[in-house]
Amino acid sequence: MKEQKKDRLGLASGNYILMLVALIVMTAGYFIMAGNEITVSPILLVIAYIIIIPLSLIIRFKKKD
Repeated sequence: MKEQKKDRLGLASGNYILMLVALIVMTAGYFIMAGNEITVSPILLVIAYIIIIPLSLIIRFKKKD
């Protein structure tokens, strides 16, 4: 019997790219926060945690076989 490779999360490369963008935005937010900029950094972190990460998990991109 042939074993099938199962992708447990079912994510395509577009999902991983969005997660990478979220990671970059979060890192920028934390670096800006370290520089005592208390206006921009929370906005970046909220965008990353509340918008980009959930979108990267909800949006279904087509997988290339």
